[in-house]
Amino acid sequence: MLNQVVLVGRLTKDLETKELEDGKKVLNMTLAIPRSYKNADGVYETDFVDCTLWNQIAETTSEYCKKGDILGVKGRLQTDNYEKEDGSKVYKLNVIAEKVTFLSSRSNETKEQDMER
Repeated sequence: MLNQVVLVGRLTKDLETKELEDGKKVLNMTLAIPRSYKNADGVYETDFVDCTLWNQIAETTSEYCKKGDILGVKGRLQTDNYEKEDGSKVYKLNVIAEKVTFLSSRSNETKEQDMER
């Protein structure tokens, strides 16, 4: 069996890589991904998908990307869980990125539009 997902979406905020005690680097980011169909009100809804990047992929992505940029992410799904204070368990689906592709940048789009004027 294969656990693989490919996503394309916009970054919801600027990125910051964190270094852990063991020296590994981690980056948690969220992609805003519009659905390909309209809801009953005629509006395209958006899904927000959490992704985790490690080490070199994390560093490179945080260095070159910012809020609003469009990224392609190839990775695997992973379920994380933790226990709340009341004893109930919370499960969260997360994407562990194996490859990130920089598709477009809002600053580049702005520069291109400015150059056309």
